[in-house]
Amino acid sequence: MSEEIEVGLAATKLRPPTLPNNFIQRPRVDEVLDTGLDGHSRLLLVSAPAGSGKSTLVASWLGGRSEAAAWLQVEQGDDDPARFWTFLIEAIGQAHESVRISVKPVLLASNGDCDLAVSALVTALAGLTDPLVVVVDDYHLISSDVVHRGMERLVELCPPGVTIAILTRFDPPFRLGRLRVRKHMCEIRGDVLRFEPAEAAGLLSSTDRPLSAGEVELLSDRTEGWAAGLVLAGLSLAQSSDTAKFVEDFHGDDQLVVDYLSDEFLGGVSDDHRRRLLATSILEQLSGPLIDAVTESTGGRRWLTETAAVNQLVIGLDRTGHWYRYHHLLRDLLRLEAHNAMPEELPGLHRRAAVRFEAEGDHHRAVGHWLEAGERHEAARLMYFYGSKLIAESQIETLRRILAELGDVARTDAACALLWGWCEFIAGSYSAAEDWVTVTHDVAPDGFDTAITAPLRMNIFLGRGDVNSALATARELTDAEHFESLAPEQAVVAGGVFMWAGMSDDARHVLQLAVKKAEQAQFKSVHVLGLIYQAIVEFDVGNNVGARTAALRAIDTAVELGIASYYRLGPAYAIRARTASGDADSLEDALQAVELVRRTTGDLALGYVLTVSGDVLTEFGDTRGPELLADARAVVDRCPDPGIVARHLERIESRHAIAATRVQVPTIVEQLTERETAVLRYLPTALSQREIAGELFVSANTVKTHCAAIYRKLAVDNRKAAVQAARDLGLL
Repeated sequence: MSEEIEVGLAATKLRPPTLPNNFIQRPRVDEVLDTGLDGHSRLLLVSAPAGSGKSTLVASWLGGRSEAAAWLQVEQGDDDPARFWTFLIEAIGQAHESVRISVKPVLLASNGDCDLAVSALVTALAGLTDPLVVVVDDYHLISSDVVHRGMERLVELCPPGVTIAILTRFDPPFRLGRLRVRKHMCEIRGDVLRFEPAEAAGLLSSTDRPLSAGEVELLSDRTEGWAAGLVLAGLSLAQSSDTAKFVEDFHGDDQLVVDYLSDEFLGGVSDDHRRRLLATSILEQLSGPLIDAVTESTGGRRWLTETAAVNQLVIGLDRTGHWYRYHHLLRDLLRLEAHNAMPEELPGLHRRAAVRFEAEGDHHRAVGHWLEAGERHEAARLMYFYGSKLIAESQIETLRRILAELGDVARTDAACALLWGWCEFIAGSYSAAEDWVTVTHDVAPDGFDTAITAPLRMNIFLGRGDVNSALATARELTDAEHFESLAPEQAVVAGGVFMWAGMSDDARHVLQLAVKKAEQAQFKSVHVLGLIYQAIVEFDVGNNVGARTAALRAIDTAVELGIASYYRLGPAYAIRARTASGDADSLEDALQAVELVRRTTGDLALGYVLTVSGDVLTEFGDTRGPELLADARAVVDRCPDPGIVARHLERIESRHAIAATRVQVPTIVEQLTERETAVLRYLPTALSQREIAGELFVSANTVKTHCAAIYRKLAVDNRKAAVQAARDLGLL
């Protein structure tokens, strides 16, 4: 996230709204909140309809308290779990930078696992010495069950001194009954927020036409104390020539808002003022320069400041008077009026907003406005830059939503098609991911470098346990001399392919490059993954000292970078366990490795960790050891080409006499004939012996005979072992 975007983000999402000029103190409601906070409630729930004054009330109350506060203003689209937790952690970081420093790396390295983020957040919050109130405003915009579960867990585990305040139009789907019974929740609802006549008098006192006590009471009764209704009444009074008649005719229901906007408010302002209100309703946040850019006018800052001074439904977002937003009631109804009054102008407004946000580097809002403008190709153009950022930040739901909105355009744009492929791969849908790779190649322009899709293709093959196909793709990069130009995350995938194939020299070279690049670019998870792979390489060649050193470095680096719970650390813990002196710590490491690896997708890492950890546990006499080795065998058997994992498992099985398996030896008993070599080249593929015979124009019995000779000469007893032995000997 760029520095410019961070500044804008802090101004518009991470600060409470500023209070209106004629804000009315409400001690009776503050007292309810005080009681909840002083009584150590974990959750302050402010649940009431739109326009009830929730945000202003809580912002004012916090201003009178000594506790530090974090504020998150939720917007449409923030219900992507990774996006929500990123913003919430940033909000807390405004009050306590130490929390952001310790938790954000965990979130980035969690691959979207919000349970890890919540656990890390609870731990960080528990380390605070001063009280903290965390406010989430407009929580009703969150629809994700994953976010709801995470927030409920955060409330339940909330350490003493930390209180979560949720402001919403309707109750979140938490188990509120349990919180009530345990007295962990303080509730404020619409009836408490209603303005009593005395409070309403202060809210209406700004009008030039003083109201009698009876008129104030009547307006309070007509609006049922609804804050937005009273604010609109005050604005209308300023334009009414007959105060008594206005009060008599005024009705404070939802229809009032529609009628007021169309007949009173918008009908009573100048054409220029009306046009700016409607035009700027397309924006979530407002600033003078942004208004000028969108409306192609000048004086936006002065107009915005003057409008906010007389209209409480224009809410300030910072202390400098730079950023504002419309109250949601006003914004939604201005948008409705804009669609009715100026539909032909809306695409142009969105287009200018998109250009402005793109120039500022805010691709999220730029893409949104390009889509609203109907310019899907322009939105797709930005996804070349923005899509990879969303993947890096695990905001996969946001990425999927945008790609879905692009519709058919995503099938005609190579970058978008490739992004769809990554989405499907991350979801574990390897066939769908492969289909999108095909689409990418089909729609790519002339001169398209297929190396761009190589990392995804390698990941798909590795996810299926097909080392041979992944290796063929990695060799494409070797032929094209692409390794020096690869991004860190691409280089570590290629290095991993060579590692799983047992090609130690190639793996060392590429992984060293990947680790160096990742460290320079501060790609923490890639940096640690490269170190993990280096440990596997050394362990595979029998360099236990080097393997242990690399594993320790991977684990220590993960701790140092704040990603100690990184889900891919399983092999490092397994190797640390296997190269230890056999104390209780190695047993704990082996179990930790299994716990971590079961959170990953892909059979190679799973089979490897089950094998190494099963070996450790079996030597300890733990009955779980043979069970893990049996699980590893099931994993290896379903892989088309498990690479070094199969070889390592067979050695472990042989040592523990679990299976009568001949241990693979990387030596050749007798040279293969030319025809046997031809058959050997087909063994890493998914072709059956009969299909290989068809490819070579020989009989199936001939292929069967050649295979038997290959196994004998390579000192193995099965096809997968033959493939790995041939690879170790440089025959493949």
